[in-house]
Amino acid sequence: MTTIAFLGPAGTFAEAALRTLPISDNAELIAAGSTPAALDMARHGQVDYALVPIESSVEGSVPLTLDGLATGSPLVIVDEAVQQVSFALMARPGVELADITRIAAHPHAQAQVRSWLAANVPGAQVIDAHSNGAAAAGLAEGTYDAAIGAAIAAQIYGLQILADAIEDTADAMTRFVLVTRPGTLPAPTGADKTTLTLFIHQDTPGALLSILTEFAVRGVNLTRIESRPTRKSLGDYSFSIDIEGHIADARVSEALMGLHRICLDVRFLGSYPRHDGKAPVLRTGVTDVDFAEAQTWLDHVKENS
Repeated sequence: MTTIAFLGPAGTFAEAALRTLPISDNAELIAAGSTPAALDMARHGQVDYALVPIESSVEGSVPLTLDGLATGSPLVIVDEAVQQVSFALMARPGVELADITRIAAHPHAQAQVRSWLAANVPGAQVIDAHSNGAAAAGLAEGTYDAAIGAAIAAQIYGLQILADAIEDTADAMTRFVLVTRPGTLPAPTGADKTTLTLFIHQDTPGALLSILTEFAVRGVNLTRIESRPTRKSLGDYSFSIDIEGHIADARVSEALMGLHRICLDVRFLGSYPRHDGKAPVLRTGVTDVDFAEAQTWLDHVKENS
């Protein structure tokens, strides 16, 4: 049976996102205590896959996931899921809003309900939790007065909902990625995404421009780019990047070869289907047919020169 770890415990948005993926059907779903723990379970073969959050529409990327994929033995992304998130304030039965002094929530959840908390429980202390599910579990055990998370957690842990839909931004979304050890890549679908971590030789003028040029000249669109500290020295950064396309696409494979020539290291983190099925819009000259025609032309020139 396929085994999949997810950021637990039960009742997290990660579990909800995982259940939208066909691979979860008839699989054993195992709750991990943290994002690094879920990644390590996949990395060390304790499970076949792990599903972890990588990006929020409100708070941006999840550093624990980016750093966990950029270091250690390789893992690759084979699928993604996007989950709409809505937050509820939960408490044990009998507790009222005026009784609350300590609230637990994941840091990303805290950021998405900050205005509501300031207006309704301004004196409460907000405490970090590994996940919103963990916050609900801790609340049920009496560790906190209240917790913020998915409303379904109230059913799971026997809690009451004091306030629902307390998020400051409507229609917030969180993107999750399904990772596994390197093996057979998902076949290209025509609506794919590729994730990379790029390490530069040194911090010199034009280093980022050189990277972007490799994509631009081949018509490869970036959907996300950000820098992350390598933890080696102050000012030493890597770049975490999502691009449109599959490594099997000529424009993507040639861009990766170009990056290999100019970067200290290129960590390939997978090519996988986009959750929205959106195919890239390609300009003239960058399709696989265009690259193949150019190769044929060059071979002809070499043969006849």
